[in-house]
Amino acid sequence: KSSNSPIKFRAFSSNLTLEVNLSSFLQFSTSIKEGKILTWRSENGGYVSISHKSQPTRSIWSTIPGQPFISAAMAETEVVESRGSFMIKDRNVRLLCNHQTIEDIKVLNENDQDFESGYAEYGSEFPVVEITGRVFGMRKNKSVWNQEKWYSLEKDVHSYVKYKLLFIQKNNNQIGFQIKLGKTNLVSSPRIYKSFFRKLARGRRIRVRLFGSFSKKKRVVMDSSNEEESVVMKDGGNDECFNRICFTYSSEKSERFFGFGEQFSHVDFKGRKVPIFVQEQGIGRGDQPITFAANLVSYRAGGDWSTTYAPSPFYMTSKMRSLYLEGYDYSVFDLTQDDRVQIQIHGDCVEGRILYGNSPPELIEQFTESIGRPPVLPDWIISGAIVGMQGGTDKVRQVCEELVAHDVPISAFWLQDWVGQRKTVIGSQLWWNWEVDDTRYHGWKQLIKDLNARNIKMMTYCNPCLAPIDSKPNAKKNLFLEAKELDILVKNKNGETYMVPNTAFDVGMLDLTHPNTAKWFKKILHEMVNDGVRGWMADFGEGLPVDACIYSGEDPISAHNRYPEIWAQINREFTEEWKNTLVGKEKEDPSESLVFFMRAGFRNTPKWAMLFWEGDQMVSWQANDGIKSAVVGLLSSGFCGYAFNHSDIGGYCAVSIPFFKYTRDEELLLRWMELNAFTTIFRTHEGNKPSVNSQFYSNERTLSHFARFAKVYKAWKFYRVQLVKEASQKGLPVVRHLFLHYPDDDHVHKLTYEQFLVGDEILVVPTLDKHKNNVKAYFPVGETCVWKHIWTGDLYDIQGSEACIEAPIGYPAVFVKHGSIVGEEFLRNLTEYNILSS
Repeated sequence: KSSNSPIKFRAFSSNLTLEVNLSSFLQFSTSIKEGKILTWRSENGGYVSISHKSQPTRSIWSTIPGQPFISAAMAETEVVESRGSFMIKDRNVRLLCNHQTIEDIKVLNENDQDFESGYAEYGSEFPVVEITGRVFGMRKNKSVWNQEKWYSLEKDVHSYVKYKLLFIQKNNNQIGFQIKLGKTNLVSSPRIYKSFFRKLARGRRIRVRLFGSFSKKKRVVMDSSNEEESVVMKDGGNDECFNRICFTYSSEKSERFFGFGEQFSHVDFKGRKVPIFVQEQGIGRGDQPITFAANLVSYRAGGDWSTTYAPSPFYMTSKMRSLYLEGYDYSVFDLTQDDRVQIQIHGDCVEGRILYGNSPPELIEQFTESIGRPPVLPDWIISGAIVGMQGGTDKVRQVCEELVAHDVPISAFWLQDWVGQRKTVIGSQLWWNWEVDDTRYHGWKQLIKDLNARNIKMMTYCNPCLAPIDSKPNAKKNLFLEAKELDILVKNKNGETYMVPNTAFDVGMLDLTHPNTAKWFKKILHEMVNDGVRGWMADFGEGLPVDACIYSGEDPISAHNRYPEIWAQINREFTEEWKNTLVGKEKEDPSESLVFFMRAGFRNTPKWAMLFWEGDQMVSWQANDGIKSAVVGLLSSGFCGYAFNHSDIGGYCAVSIPFFKYTRDEELLLRWMELNAFTTIFRTHEGNKPSVNSQFYSNERTLSHFARFAKVYKAWKFYRVQLVKEASQKGLPVVRHLFLHYPDDDHVHKLTYEQFLVGDEILVVPTLDKHKNNVKAYFPVGETCVWKHIWTGDLYDIQGSEACIEAPIGYPAVFVKHGSIVGEEFLRNLTEYNILSS
């Protein structure tokens, strides 16, 4: 043993190096087996660090010197749930073990007798570095000094558990890690102890309490052990298991954290606790007074800054560090302390990966190499506007004629009300029975054929829920009853169909873990596509109740996060299977390709989903839930593999109740058109209250503006095609935060919704405030380039400078790189479409 040298494990087969510095605070075995490399020193208290062979002095992950990096506890889980909104809390936290020893460090090979067979499936390369030891809790809040050994502490320990931490190289730029806890040991004398903790080997009991009025109904779900009774704890252990793990490692005060899925309020999360749980985003999300009003109407309906449809346990930092968790357990990333990251995981096992890269695009490429990337989008859906509207066959034909008269490039009509509308206490809503309503859309197949003759596709709507339709007069099928008879709906604890509250009516939810569900739902999609439909919104996916009983038997809290991934997979599988049924010319015709888009997701959803949209933004100028949040959602999701994303033009959620009125005015609609002309998809939505909102077809001004920016969108299609292909190959988003290409510019780290890049060639500074006709543009420090204003031709060549740019309606602040091939072609196309004067 050397007193001055750290351990350097050259165990990994290619580029990554694990370095371990040990002090006497961290106990280790004195037996050194052949092949094990172990040296230690006492300075800094000891730490574990990982670096890349190409940059051995740069740590990509490190524990905090002299401090524990694994801790554990037992706790109850309380979930408060109301219509897709969830609040998860810890209750009765017990047996906190926040001290740690390291007892042994080994390098294990595939044939090593000490290597457990269960780990083989985890790793892809050998050898594996294994660190073992104990985490323990002190009876009297005793401080543990560096010199103390386990045997001198044991008399003051109330409980402990052994752990194993594995590091294994997944490829040249990724290290996998796994933490596993052993059996709980209590070293106190026998005593009576009331148990309310999950016993992994036993059944799971859920207590549900319903209270409040219909409008405020919520469920409180308690996750506890199978028996709430007094039990005698024996010396040396019991059958309880720890169900909380905290994983702690180093950070820096100036380090900025980006990612965590689709987030709507923040881009940098340093200083915050970020929960990773799929749910409704909420109405207002902290913007007032609407959040207050929404919570009055329905419990937690307002949401908060952290609520999102599509979180992801992944981040990258301004120091080019990156990590993500595997699995689906609920987790919270605590970034509130300057010098550390602490991840709390609900479970007794943690798996994840640490990534190496020298730039944000490299880290995104590494991450998406593991989770998967989207396919190339069909050309038809990125060629023109997706016209979202309702009203029936006659209205569609009328609006189509108006758009053609205004020379609007149209890709498709998206008709969410194809299934018919029903009147409820909150207004007009859809019949959730996935077949065409022949009364509302008479001549459905002929309408599709007539649109196809103009190269316009038909798109529809569906979700994984089914409503009873006993009162629907013209239904041909009752899909709710079909699914119930097939026993493929989610059940409650009594084994009955779980009727899930959704706005003004209750629905049955498909059990996507049942082996018969996917085949049955694909038949529904097949009938829809056989009529000529070529795309659809695959809505919802975020609302699986956490007290549900599902076929797989898995923990519904984890299944809740996995549900939107399965939902995406079923839709994606159908698109591939349908394509394989085509023959001849149709099989090779890209115009026959199917597309679906969705809002709910988790870490791996980009592998399955083809396209995303951001859900239900308010029809407002607000920051947490309005036009500004739509930009933040684009940029944050882009860090996490959501390469193709967009929002509803004009937003979705209008509110019209006494004292609280939020309706879409014309200016907001026009500015949102300008914004979305530079996203992957240019799609309108009438919103939840069409009659009170300004629409693209409302008057001549809105129609002309819509036509103008549909042509702006078309003018950079050539570049969009390139970016879509790049996304399928590398996972890079079409719309990008400036950090991706200017990571060394500190000012860029602070940007949220103010501006963004399209690829790396177009800089957009949208106008996001009411009655504002100028914006402040920032030109970043990085590569040498001159930015050219597309409307005036003015050049901006001072890096790190700001400029006030005139941006009246119709002329948003947009810049291209002066002299670039992409920029020049974009300007030529704008001239050709009579958007720019020659």
